[in-house]
Amino acid sequence: MSSGGIADVVLAAHDIRRSFQTGPERLDVLRGISLEVRRGELVAILGPSGSGKSTLLHILGGLDRPDSGRVILDSIDIFGYPQSRLPELRARKVGFVFQFHHLLAEFTVLENVAIPLLVTGRTKAQALARAGEVLSEVGFTSRMRHRPAELSGGERAKVALARALANDPAIVFADEPTGNLDAVSSAGLMELFAHLSGEKGRTILVVTHNQLVAERSGRRLHIEEGRLRGEVV
Repeated sequence: MSSGGIADVVLAAHDIRRSFQTGPERLDVLRGISLEVRRGELVAILGPSGSGKSTLLHILGGLDRPDSGRVILDSIDIFGYPQSRLPELRARKVGFVFQFHHLLAEFTVLENVAIPLLVTGRTKAQALARAGEVLSEVGFTSRMRHRPAELSGGERAKVALARALANDPAIVFADEPTGNLDAVSSAGLMELFAHLSGEKGRTILVVTHNQLVAERSGRRLHIEEGRLRGEVV
């Protein structure tokens, strides 16, 4: 973790609460979670299925709204931000990597990575040039003209990560990014996360139920029954 003051805090969550109504009963999924992530950190939130970790990630990334609490992302109170402008904020400030990589089958690797750049106003030439740069950053340069179906699971994960990094976001959120990968590919992806954090200063938050994946992170937090139980030693 970098030392420093409030300027180093990329993400701060304050007393996040979220519940869902299931018939006559209310299910409290998040019960007052607060945390901070500093610039250049690789943080893992570890917890079993149903612990609330994916719900937390979606709220931190502005994909869902909490019942109460605040999320400050790169000095912006995202739920005080105009609702109509949240998609633009997410596109510029946040990168997402999901268990199912959601690459578009009809486009090449290079085109898939260029899509978020086109959405934020880059020309096609600018988007493709930047896509090539970020693919190089994740070590993927030899198969940029291939389509997703021609790639291995580990390769698709790298492409999804490159797409998440394309707009140079303040933070990347990864939701069970190794869930569909074998052990070797999982280890390789986490090593890449560690490299991007340690050598490139990228800020990455991973949620996972996999202890071995979490152990490769710089800091580990444990979520259980909707509450953070502190750092895992």
